[in-house]
Amino acid sequence: MAVSDMQARQREFWRTACDAVPGLPQTAAYQVWHFGDGERLARELADLVLHGPKRATAGLLWDAELDPTMMPEPGGYSLVTDHAGAPLLIIQTTGVEVRPYGKVDADFAATEGEGDGSLEYWRDAHWAYFSRRCAALGRAPSEDMPVILERFSLIYPVRRA
Repeated sequence: MAVSDMQARQREFWRTACDAVPGLPQTAAYQVWHFGDGERLARELADLVLHGPKRATAGLLWDAELDPTMMPEPGGYSLVTDHAGAPLLIIQTTGVEVRPYGKVDADFAATEGEGDGSLEYWRDAHWAYFSRRCAALGRAPSEDMPVILERFSLIYPVRRA
């Protein structure tokens, strides 16, 4: 699928969400991105938002420094896609902070909702992911690497009880 076709699908998804969610403005700015760094991980993490406990995500500040438009902002919206760019869901950022990797706590790990929800799982999984990102950026992972901690709400599709 051509990029312009995918962008058209994303815009249509946004319009559909605005029609379905009271107060979601058609003209709001939104970021477009996917979780993780591969097709399987992107889908698994999106599914945790859609059907499970995931209400937070973490990324390297160094990535956002390269593309400042991707820094989450409280109140901002994101259209989350699969790895290929197909729209899956819309979230709204409820909180953002930057901490060193070694200072991420059990509360954040549980809110991120991955694996067994433990800080140990979070550290293992994110060390592997951040190590891959660091390699791509020409940096070395460390306990001090700055991590963006984003908390969010699922806006669309609306979860049914």
